[in-house]
Amino acid sequence: MAAVIEFAPRLGIDATCNAFGVARATYFRKRARVFGPRPRRPEPGRKLAPSERQAVLDVLHEPRFVDLAPAEVHATLLGEGRYLCSVRTMHRILAADGEAKDRRDQARHVAYERPELLATRPNELWSWDITKLKGPEKWAYFHLYVILDVFSRYVVGWMVALRESAALAEKLIAETCARQGITPCELTLHADRGSSMKSKPVAFLLADLGVTKTHSRPHVSNDNPFSEAHFKTLKYQPEFPEKFGCIEDARAHCVDFFGWYNDEHHHSGLAMLTPADVHFDRIDTRITARQAVMDAAFLVHPERFPHGRAVVARPRTQVWINPPTASPPVPDGPAEVRVLQS
Repeated sequence: MAAVIEFAPRLGIDATCNAFGVARATYFRKRARVFGPRPRRPEPGRKLAPSERQAVLDVLHEPRFVDLAPAEVHATLLGEGRYLCSVRTMHRILAADGEAKDRRDQARHVAYERPELLATRPNELWSWDITKLKGPEKWAYFHLYVILDVFSRYVVGWMVALRESAALAEKLIAETCARQGITPCELTLHADRGSSMKSKPVAFLLADLGVTKTHSRPHVSNDNPFSEAHFKTLKYQPEFPEKFGCIEDARAHCVDFFGWYNDEHHHSGLAMLTPADVHFDRIDTRITARQAVMDAAFLVHPERFPHGRAVVARPRTQVWINPPTASPPVPDGPAEVRVLQS
């Protein structure tokens, strides 16, 4: 055992224990008897003081932040000219108090190959879908149509109706294209294979408008990921009711939700900017203001930025519905075959 204790620091604990047939636990127990227990790791100098940790926790417990993710809180505070700590530190503080968990159980889905569509600017690629909202009685539903800009995540058009109809979908798409000033050969509209999405009236309308249409593969909802994620954001909001009393209630709720989503919601896929900031090209203004806040925080407490001055992230310039996968390199000549003999 003495040899293990002698050689382990130089040759590696795992390798030495395996060579001598000694368990790691035995090594650490014997080593503690010879050298004593290891000294405790010193606390980092940039650690928040207890009063600062409590201040962060108090902010996270404010009524306007109690249902928001730490990244959302961090982005909101930066917009107000305040910096308390990093997003990761907020997560650690919440975890230490047992407050870090999912609001609901999350289902795990298998990843599938999906269409390869690229957006590099607003109004280049839209995604649209229809979801059901529960009505006042069993088997009573209202239908919510939503058209989403993939690049900016901005909801460019929506409608709540009593039924799913190709004629209603045609009207919504036409009005949305006119409102956004879509010109021929400019836009691609992606959807799943629902009856309204594949209907002839919608297909003829898109052909007249010069809009390219694409569809998901059959029975694969993940081929339309941005619309599905948007509907999850809608239905996982704390204010989302179990059912709506009438269609007017559903429309009133959607007016409030889409106003919040487009103009106030800091989207994690947009570097915590709002969809309106990206859709209406306010990115540089927002990033410059945030950078000024971070620079001021760095000047006050540079020790809390171990990697130096923080640079505020910018949203991606390319957004894919499934980027293409790199194919393996093809050899120039015939493969060499080697036979290994024992």
